[in-house]
Amino acid sequence: MTEERDDEPQPTGELAIQTIAMPQDANWNGDIFGGWLVSQMDLAGAVCARKAARGRVATVAIDGMSFLRPVPIGAVVSCYTDLLDVGRSSMRIRVEVWIRSLGEVAKVTEGLFTFVAIDETGRTRTVLQENT
Repeated sequence: MTEERDDEPQPTGELAIQTIAMPQDANWNGDIFGGWLVSQMDLAGAVCARKAARGRVATVAIDGMSFLRPVPIGAVVSCYTDLLDVGRSSMRIRVEVWIRSLGEVAKVTEGLFTFVAIDETGRTRTVLQENT
């Protein structure tokens, strides 16, 4: 186990999903497709949004996506979420992706995802806020 240091970057938010980058998700150079990473981020954002909305949600926008470095086959991919804002029916969520590969830990991408709460027919509904 490595010792955490204050000067080393750390993920922000809550761990939503974790998986392993597999060969079928890579290009001919052995780097994981960006689309696969976006899909994992969308799943992680949906986990956060569904919890906040206490029900069904749908992705409506992805903003500010930036890829920082390639992801190799075999890397452990961890998606962290941070609920930034809740509107009447929408939620903005920052999703960060970090990898662990050959003992190295690094942030590889992040993006802002917007989800809306929807009902059983697919129509927008009000986010059910918890009483505090």
